[in-house]
Amino acid sequence: MTLEDIKRADPSGMYVWVRDFHRQVEDGVKIGKAAKVKLNVHGVRNIVLTGLGGSAIGGDLLRSYLADELAVPFIINRHYYAPDFVDKNTLVVVSSYSGNTEETIAAHQDAVKRKAKVLCISTGGETEKMAKKYKQPWIQIPPGYSPRAALGYSFFPLLVVLSKLGFVKSKDKDMKETISLLQRKGMVLSDPDSPENAALHLAQQLKGKLPIIYSANEHLDAVNIRWRGQIAENAKQLGFGHVLPEMNHNELVGWKVLADLMRQMHVIFLKDKGTHKRVAMRENITKDIVSQYTSSVTEVWSEGISLLARMFSLIHVGDWVSFYLAILNNQDPTPVKVIDFLKGELAKV
Repeated sequence: MTLEDIKRADPSGMYVWVRDFHRQVEDGVKIGKAAKVKLNVHGVRNIVLTGLGGSAIGGDLLRSYLADELAVPFIINRHYYAPDFVDKNTLVVVSSYSGNTEETIAAHQDAVKRKAKVLCISTGGETEKMAKKYKQPWIQIPPGYSPRAALGYSFFPLLVVLSKLGFVKSKDKDMKETISLLQRKGMVLSDPDSPENAALHLAQQLKGKLPIIYSANEHLDAVNIRWRGQIAENAKQLGFGHVLPEMNHNELVGWKVLADLMRQMHVIFLKDKGTHKRVAMRENITKDIVSQYTSSVTEVWSEGISLLARMFSLIHVGDWVSFYLAILNNQDPTPVKVIDFLKGELAKV
């Protein structure tokens, strides 16, 4: 694979978005620091981020990353209405990259009816209009990206603002480490000629296979979801997965009957040094079990010191794997035509 091959298969420039992700993260941090969020969060008992797709994954990652630090529950809502417990003591974060996601708009309206405290983030659209109508703080992020390629904008401004609002401590040191790590990794992973490009090597192994992604539930559950979503949207290829220890209580038993299909599966374990020692033991035993049915098993280890850097090191590798897999599949990674078709059909009703 050469850069010329990539340019031919990637006319919309997904390669540049992934390559320059560290710059997007840096910009996202600046946006968060510059945001003027006047919001009285005294008495807030829970946080709900409402959004879909690429606009929700940032919330998923926030929830997972901050799970050990937040003093209030934080859930992600992917529906047309807010959860029934939402009230004046709830902070609802409305996240829609376009600002026009119909489920998110409906949930936003429901949050207003329930008198929740609302914080909005979008490039504009109906979300901006509603924020201004109801005098709610609105964080403006740059347009022009596919929502899934704008993770730096859906995650980092909110992380900074949650710190400014007093929900968590400042993450300045960890964010600096994350940006530096992403820049270093990007230099290698963006070079298809580099013998150290582990993402390209893994993508080559995944071509024609069904990826199965396993990880610990603590802190990596949302990273796992990100890998699967990126493989589906970028590479136009199905991928499935589960988390440990839960899959040890159900899915593991399914590794038995479909012998021919299991040989076409490639299992990827996302690994992190911070995983609970008993879960790490489970991962090793599970790897031995599934290896009896598929010869294709890969471990992808996180890098970095802080949890933030480690999570995003895995995310960045997954983004590159899905990108290279798209090129190997002869697919333009940017368009999502079937989603556009679905939205068109819904618009007719």
